[in-house]
Amino acid sequence: MTEKFDPAPFDRHAADPRDALKADAETHARLEAGLIDTFPASDPVSEVQPAPSIHDSNGNTSLWDKVANWFR
Repeated sequence: MTEKFDPAPFDRHAADPRDALKADAETHARLEAGLIDTFPASDPVSEVQPAPSIHDSNGNTSLWDKVANWFR
């Protein structure tokens, strides 16, 4: 018994940690660039846009859109 038991063998389907670190660094760089571009602002920079709320629409939806929303 010369092999050492490994309870967690290599997972070839797992995400590559180098890719995750690269994506994290890119996200951090985008946020830093956004902060630098909007420095004297009072609101913090967000990476993503929030989904539009019900109050964002102007109320000019068609009947077809209203019916289609029932099935979503």
